[in-house]
Amino acid sequence: MILFDEIIVGDHLPVLNTSKISRTTLALYAGASGDVNPIHIDIDFAKKAGLDDVFAHGMLSMAYLGRLITNWVDQRCIQSIDVRFMSITPVYAQIICTGIIQKIDIVDKQKIIEILVEAKDENTGDIKISGLATINLTRT
Repeated sequence: MILFDEIIVGDHLPVLNTSKISRTTLALYAGASGDVNPIHIDIDFAKKAGLDDVFAHGMLSMAYLGRLITNWVDQRCIQSIDVRFMSITPVYAQIICTGIIQKIDIVDKQKIIEILVEAKDENTGDIKISGLATINLTRT
């Protein structure tokens, strides 16, 4: 359990390292999410669109960021996750998700923590998603 009084600005959440995003991962995610856009699962379609290959759903990387946070706190504590999608994630990329405590505050007796979250390609270092997660520890 995370204790509010022990959290310090600059603290890092435990890093989340994902497996390589395979074609199977993309197909399973497409089926589970209902996002069956062929740009993510059909290499011929992707090539006709001018790409070298398919690429991962942005929301798959977002789900990895969600896992980063829920590995740290209960999902009920998530007040918001506000992100910007920076670049596409190619098939076979391996994503690393990180979080750094940016702000700690008590607002109307609510214990609020803001965390800078990022999803990066492990091999290239390219930032795929960047944003701010707001956590309310009073909800536990």
